[in-house]
Amino acid sequence: MKGYQAYLRDKSFLLSAFFSLCLLLLMLVINFYAGTYATREASNPVTDIVLDNIRVYDVDGVFIYGAFLFWIFIGLVCLHRPQRIPFTLKSISLFILIRSIFITLTHIGPFPTHTEIASSLISRVSFGGDLFFSGHTGLPFLMALIFWETPLLHWTFILLSLVFGVVVLLGHLHYSIDVLSAFFITYSIYKISAALFKKDRAIFLRGL
Repeated sequence: MKGYQAYLRDKSFLLSAFFSLCLLLLMLVINFYAGTYATREASNPVTDIVLDNIRVYDVDGVFIYGAFLFWIFIGLVCLHRPQRIPFTLKSISLFILIRSIFITLTHIGPFPTHTEIASSLISRVSFGGDLFFSGHTGLPFLMALIFWETPLLHWTFILLSLVFGVVVLLGHLHYSIDVLSAFFITYSIYKISAALFKKDRAIFLRGL
């Protein structure tokens, strides 16, 4: 396994890592405008067999700080072994791009009763109209698929995906279809990413 010094001298790797970071930032900008559009065009809410039968729980803290800690955890996992960076960031970028497309096509309004997000920062990036599909559920599941060959990380991300899925339902922050569909759509995204970024994935797997 190559060390940090070897990767820092590898121009091809550095270029790929830099490109993946730029791609991620670009996708976040696209996501911002997609979420803004979806929220502006949001229609009426609909009924939901799960949300109709459970009361709203205050999950504001878990929804906000859990997401922050999750992103920090991904960063630490990638920095621990830098060869993970390009494939992981490019896969996340593809996830954000595809989700941005989905939320611009689907404008269902938020469920009438839901947890109010107290943080002004989060309220700017979690728009309210960007519902289909659940990023809180899908992104940890994507990480579970990426780190499939590392059991500890794989099961950690599976657990996080399930926990976040339950949290957004308890807070009525997503419809049940947003959560359930996230697993199926995310699996497809992973397969597309593995096909598009074969070289990066090969480098990723060599470092496991």
